[in-house]
Amino acid sequence: MLESFEAGFTAWLWPGFSAILAVAVTYIVYRLALAVFRHFSESRTVIRLFLDAAARALGVVFCLLALAGSLQTAPPDLPLMAAVQQVTTLLLVLAITWAAVRLTSAIGEVIVALNPVLEGQWKRARKVETQTRFLVRALNILIVIIGLGAALMTFESVQHMGASLLASAGVGGLILGFAARPVLSNLLAGMQIALTQPFRIDDVLHVQGEWCWVEEVTATYVVLRVWDLRRLVVPLQWFIENPFQNWSRNTSELLGTVFVWVDYTMPVEPLRQEFTRLLNESGLWDGEFSSVQVTDSSDQAIQVRFLMSAADSSKNWDLRCAVREGIVTFIQEHYPAQLPRLRARVVEN
Repeated sequence: MLESFEAGFTAWLWPGFSAILAVAVTYIVYRLALAVFRHFSESRTVIRLFLDAAARALGVVFCLLALAGSLQTAPPDLPLMAAVQQVTTLLLVLAITWAAVRLTSAIGEVIVALNPVLEGQWKRARKVETQTRFLVRALNILIVIIGLGAALMTFESVQHMGASLLASAGVGGLILGFAARPVLSNLLAGMQIALTQPFRIDDVLHVQGEWCWVEEVTATYVVLRVWDLRRLVVPLQWFIENPFQNWSRNTSELLGTVFVWVDYTMPVEPLRQEFTRLLNESGLWDGEFSSVQVTDSSDQAIQVRFLMSAADSSKNWDLRCAVREGIVTFIQEHYPAQLPRLRARVVEN
């Protein structure tokens, strides 16, 4: 046993040293070339973005290529040579898959960097960003599936199973398709959303009674940031099958309403004047639209609607709260008798 180990160690001494030397030299040369390129290139250029995203993965690929090339020059009758070559090939396939995923992800970053959010062009920039992130994630999933398949094909047992797998591909495909139906439906829904653009990154949505922003879009679900910083995770398929409100589909401007119930004896003109004063003093009103109307009445009171516009949903909410507080304070101070009251008449028998 000891003699066979010594014989194997002696046989691998020079080929192993050559392989380690080749990997070390390749790594040093790669790091030097990477440092020189980064020194003479700007940080936000297209090539630099690709290189920064995949630098580590490409380093592993080059080192494994050097190792594979060194093993090709070694004697084929070395102990465990077949196993070492198979492991090297497997690691090389996985490293190439890793590098491809990193490069594909960099495509999204490059496209987003080339389409910054400029004043007056936010809609186009968010549209491009949303479509790019959908497509990049779908492409990454495809690359990972192909890479894992190629990695499995490095094993002879898997290759021998190919014929039987092809023979049962029909039944297996049906079973696999049924099992992966939720995942596939979400992937297809993601492609549909990326093309039709019912919402984009940073759009303001009203989903399931929640006021939220689109924070992150993945290949199968959307992360929504609720106004109180909670996160609502919704599958992509849900957006295809259910209606939802998009408060910034074309523009971010919104109309906000405040309803106040007052007595029938309350004059409307003082409320209209106070409403105008509150809007003019507020920095939240965009100056586009305002209106005061009596919109409803009951047997006890009338309903006055205060309608106003704001630049976005956050300002609209704050403006509505400020106007509601101001109107209630005005009525309390100047017309306290005109607050809603319950009228009754005592009848003596």
